[in-house]
Order: sequence, then structure tokens, then C-alpha cells
Amino acid sequence: MLHAPPHALSHALPHAVSRLRTARLARSAKPFMARGGPSGVRCAGCRLVPSHCLCALRPAVPTRAGVCLLMADIEPLKPSNTGWLIADVVADTTAFGWARTEVDPALLALLADPQWQPYVVFPGEFVTPGRVVTDSLLAPCPEGHAGKRPLFILLDATWPEARKMFRKSPYLDSLPVLSLQADFLSRYRLRRSKRGDHFCTSEVAALCLALAGDTLAAQTLDAYLDVFTTHYLQAKNQVPLDWQDAAHQRLRGLQRHGAGSAAIQDGAPDR
Repeated sequence: MLHAPPHALSHALPHAVSRLRTARLARSAKPFMARGGPSGVRCAGCRLVPSHCLCALRPAVPTRAGVCLLMADIEPLKPSNTGWLIADVVADTTAFGWARTEVDPALLALLADPQWQPYVVFPGEFVTPGRVVTDSLLAPCPEGHAGKRPLFILLDATWPEARKMFRKSPYLDSLPVLSLQADFLSRYRLRRSKRGDHFCTSEVAALCLALAGDTLAAQTLDAYLDVFTTHYLQAKNQVPLDWQDAAHQRLRGLQRHGAGSAAIQDGAPDR
């Protein structure tokens, strides 16, 4: 059974990845043409064609953790980029374009901000053992005890680009490295990969959020990726959406759970 999408009266304010995309487009000498998928007009809020717009389903979940995206030059322009999804869900998401010869002063200021404990997320096999941290260091502080919030630095790029970014970013050399160990394979279907243990950026972020104790945000981001993938592929193949399929129902269920939890916290005290 097919249902029309709920109507969004207005888009949310542009987030960090959206702003980075706008800045990158302003520097372009010619229009960016995405490979594959539909051509023509795309929604400014979700990068999909209007008939498959995702904006009305955009979730936002409060988190203890933050995410910092270091994005390869063209990543903000790709409609299939999933760093955009992270910024949709996690309010404390920042995004910076990466360049070998210069670094944004705002990025250095963020890394030095005392409220954050930055972690570079990268495979431990390419790092000296002394820099690699375990997930136990990310456990939330006991209630009533202040502590630094984890800031996950994700290199949003192809694997060869990410390795180059890691090697040639000396301002990251003093930071601990979080090496993730997942017991499942990637479900990402929008770009080809020869290895199932290479995760897309939003899958990595969801794993990090789960380690930091932001369970609802991790689950929501995971479900949001599934819905985005469905919308993207259905638009590419010019197939109508089923707004009642399993992916949409899972995302709506998590959103209701989050709204219910917020209502309990904000409501009157128990009698």
C-alpha cells in the first residue's frame, strides 16, 4: 500500500555539511554533475529528487557525543554522501574540507576545546599501538560527575583518500585513535566496495555513538541510512515509494520512542 509523504512546511536550517557544500559549490568553476541517478532538480534539504524527498522524516536526537567530519574535496557534493545524514541526526556535527597544505583555524580551535575529548576513528592496524584506545574509555561518566564529551573525527573519503588524509594531517598526530571492531558487514549499497568490512561514514558514526552510550541516536542513524538508501535507489530507478515498508516503520518507531522519552523527562514528577 502506497502513501504520500507527510508535507514539510519548511526545511531545517542548513547544517554543517550543507554549509560546506554551499561553500564548495561557490568555488567551483563549473556545475557539479553527479554520476548515476536522476538528473535535474534536487531538493536542497536532502539532495534527492522532489518526488522522493526525505526532509519530512529528518530525525534529531540529543547526544552526549559530537562528530567532526573531515571531508575530501568532492564529498560534500555527492548526493550519496552519508556524512550529510550524520549532520541531520546529531546536532553537534561539524564539517571541514580537507587540504594537505592548510588547515581551517576553526578545526584547530575545536580540537583544543576543553569540553571535548577528540578521537580519530581509523583502523588500528595502521597506527602505532600506543595511540589506539579501547571502547571502555568512551563509557559515560557516572551521573553527577563531569567529564569531557567524546568527539569522533571521521575521515569522510574513499579508502585511499582517507589513508592519505590520516598520514598528511600532522594536527591529528597527537590524538588517540579509536579502532572499531564490528561483528557484522556493511549494508551500504550506494557505492561499490570490494570489502564488506569497509563501512560508510554514517555506519561508522552509528558504531561510535553506540560506544559512547548514545544508543537511541545510534539506532536512529542506522535506520535513517536504510530509509535514505531506499529513497535514493527508488528515485534512481524511478520507482514509487512505499511509506509503510519496514525501513520507514522502524525509523518512525524510533522517533516515537525518542519523543516519548523526552515527554517523560519533561513531564510532571511521579505521584
